[in-house]
Amino acid sequence: MRKENLPIKVCPICQRSFKWRKKWRLNWEKVKYCSKKCSSKK
Repeated sequence: MRKENLPIKVCPICQRSFKWRKKWRLNWEKVKYCSKKCSSKK
């Protein structure tokens, strides 16, 4: 995949957009938060 074609999501906590990362390749559908910090603020 090219960098400009990567999927993007918006974090529900901070409202920032974040792109697909290789470490999320197996569970991209389940990823909701951009970082551990946002994840802990649920």
